Amino acid sequence: MYAYKFRLFSDEVEGLTRDYEILSNQTFKDFHDIIIQSLGLSGNELASFYTTDTKWEKQVEITLMDMGNENEDEDDKEEANMPKEVMSNAVIRDYIDDPHQKLIYEYDFLHLKTFYIEFIKAFEEKANTTYPICTNKVGELPKANVQILDDFDDLDLELDSDEDFYDEEDFESLDSEIEIE
Repeated sequence: MYAYKFRLFSDEVEGLTRDYEILSNQTFKDFHDIIIQSLGLSGNELASFYTTDTKWEKQVEITLMDMGNENEDEDDKEEANMPKEVMSNAVIRDYIDDPHQKLIYEYDFLHLKTFYIEFIKAFEEKANTTYPICTNKVGELPKANVQILDDFDDLDLELDSDEDFYDEEDFESLDSEIEIE
């Protein structure tokens, strides 16, 4: 069985790189799982891989889950017509057809993180190695400054019924500015 080596980098975080080895018969879901684990991402967000040409132009989208076409925006017709696959069904070897294959990995579409991935080489799998594996880790993603609450039930939104939001003085000053006929 062949293993593939890929290098991930970011143009947003200087010096951040990861090297991964994955078996050719594993899926993009396996690749996604090792990426989120090695980058320290929560894994609770949507993500997509894109195969690209040599100029990083997107060709095929490989999504975490099948989202259908119901949410496609008319302004993004190019991506709406792009072929789509689901990570759990997309086997790595079926998408690596160039010795310098490039991929884009996008994570968390609300707070988009974009990573670029290059195919480095193919080699015979190593005995006693569990794939996929992160073989080189340089740099870290910055921690988010804002914590997003997943569950609004945790918010304390109870209002005190005796609490006034406005002072009577506020209304008195308004009354003096408004002439009532």
